[in-house]
Amino acid sequence: MPDPSHAATWRFALPHTTAAVPLARALIRNTLADIGAPVDGDTAELLTAELVANAVRHTTGDEPIELVVELVPTGGWQVEVHDQDPNPPGGLDSLGRPEGPRRPDGLAESGRGLLLIRTLSADAGYRPTPYGKAVWFVLPPADD
Repeated sequence: MPDPSHAATWRFALPHTTAAVPLARALIRNTLADIGAPVDGDTAELLTAELVANAVRHTTGDEPIELVVELVPTGGWQVEVHDQDPNPPGGLDSLGRPEGPRRPDGLAESGRGLLLIRTLSADAGYRPTPYGKAVWFVLPPADD
């Protein structure tokens, strides 16, 4: 098991296409399994796929999307998706945090991603980067 006092980071370049979503799911699943991360892998896959799908759908261009997986000092895992669009994702407040609880329109085909992330992660948000933005979530260590 990784030592939480030492930072560990994995970075993966993904194509700016819908093919990035299943690729990201496989990368997060295999990375966490290979290192024996004590985290809910199904939740990690679901939330990662949501962030990657949003990056592909809501940004333009063909620059790669970057998936970053990092061990945080608490023993949890932070997953970030970097894209080239500097605009904040919809549904976030001025500090980059998900806005308060809000239910999506029951008939809408989208709008549930941030709700899933708010509900299933320990923390989430976004931050500007020199080349665009990073949208992230943190998963705590799974209970044994």
